[in-house]
Amino acid sequence: MRNDLKLYSKVKKLIHHQFHKHGHKLKDKLYLKILFYIKFGYRLDLKNPKTYNEKCQWLKLNYRNKDLIPLVDKFEVKKIVSDKIGEDFVVKNYGVWNSFDEISFDKLPNQFVIKTTHDSSGAIICKDKSKFNYEKVKAIVERNLIKNAYLPVREWAYNYVKPRIIVDELIDTTGEEGLMDFKFFCFDGEPKLVVVERERIGKKVKADFYDMNCNHLDITQGGTQSGEILNKTEDFETMVSFAKILSVNIPHIRIDFFYTNKNIYFAEFTMYQHGGIQRFHPEKWDRILGDWIDLSKIKK
Repeated sequence: MRNDLKLYSKVKKLIHHQFHKHGHKLKDKLYLKILFYIKFGYRLDLKNPKTYNEKCQWLKLNYRNKDLIPLVDKFEVKKIVSDKIGEDFVVKNYGVWNSFDEISFDKLPNQFVIKTTHDSSGAIICKDKSKFNYEKVKAIVERNLIKNAYLPVREWAYNYVKPRIIVDELIDTTGEEGLMDFKFFCFDGEPKLVVVERERIGKKVKADFYDMNCNHLDITQGGTQSGEILNKTEDFETMVSFAKILSVNIPHIRIDFFYTNKNIYFAEFTMYQHGGIQRFHPEKWDRILGDWIDLSKIKK
């Protein structure tokens, strides 16, 4: 029995290694089926998906609304959101460029944030231009520019976003609570769940799930909770109203807002939480969230 387990473990590692080495050559459907099995240990059911993670894969393959493409472009989305909820709730942009060498840093303020339009991470913060290591930052930005944001979990919309560089305002996060990130899970224009990530000096970011009445929910998804109480403030209700406006006519999308010093800023749209390949604990929430995604109205 022990030898069988060792053999199984070796085979699984070999499959995993070969998949990540050659998986980029596979078509989306086959790729997602293999990835899903590696992550969850059971077969992806695309004919009758039930869980949240299964339905995310179904949406990737079948719901390819071209109107979603600019929502994941960090530059193009600013105008869309400004038109719908007001420019005061969108972080100020200083410009967009195709290459690092085009940026006129002498015209930028002393503090700013630099990132690429298609990447979901990799933002670089400059707090003092006189101490900014331009050569190091250039190497990082140019490496980010050639990243393929579509391939890892086949989030199709990123395949149509032009990689560019943007520089945004560095918002003040020095208040008592620092920076909080409110991530609303929306279903056909209705926010039903929010994840709040809190940033504390000297501590790791913790993520807590709440319902729309700000009741804490015992859910984790690869992270740890802070267990903190969330108050149903006027600012919270404002974010809820914005999430409703921004998610109208979209079967499912996550809408994020930064909250700092009692100011609200739109952060980003996320079409699939963790790419639809992250377990929920307790597991029942995978099915509960899955029930909230109505696929019956979507034409393939």
